[in-house]
Amino acid sequence: MSKIFHIMGKSASGKDTVYKEMQGYFPMLKNVVLYTTRPQRYGEIGGKEYHFITDEQMDEFIDSGKVLELRAYHTVQGIWKYATIDDGQIDLNNYSYLMIGTLESYEKLRERLGAGNLMPIYIEISDLDRLLRALEREKEQKDPDYREVCRRFLADENDFSKEKLQNLEISRKFDNTNYELCIRDVKNYIESFIS
Repeated sequence: MSKIFHIMGKSASGKDTVYKEMQGYFPMLKNVVLYTTRPQRYGEIGGKEYHFITDEQMDEFIDSGKVLELRAYHTVQGIWKYATIDDGQIDLNNYSYLMIGTLESYEKLRERLGAGNLMPIYIEISDLDRLLRALEREKEQKDPDYREVCRRFLADENDFSKEKLQNLEISRKFDNTNYELCIRDVKNYIESFIS
């Protein structure tokens, strides 16, 4: 049976790095590339990390009924939207997938596509490590926005609350304090479903 392995975690938990590693281990898993209206960060490639689109383009997807899930965040730079679009990327009759998202996107996709089709992979590290990583990553940006780092950090406490994780039956967590062990555990978890 086809699955969507949905990698998620609080900001700067290392989920993007875990996602890239899993792409290398499991080339047979198709990728789901999300759409966003947020500005493209330095080093990001359109169509790889995200499809970067305008608010008008996002509205066209909404009006055409192609949005599988949509989230909007009130940032210090305005409203940024993220969405999974029904653009032909997902075909659960024939393929399994690897994607990265949030708990909110997981919940909405689970409702839309069925709980049995989504396999949550929740990455976590300590708050201190997350904050230090986030600040270091932001420092590398052309125009660092530390206010947005703080906003995301605080918002994650609500977005990934224990209650929300429990309500979505996410009990298995992958600790990214030791990167090698985390990669091994995530790899073994995915293999247990596709072997």
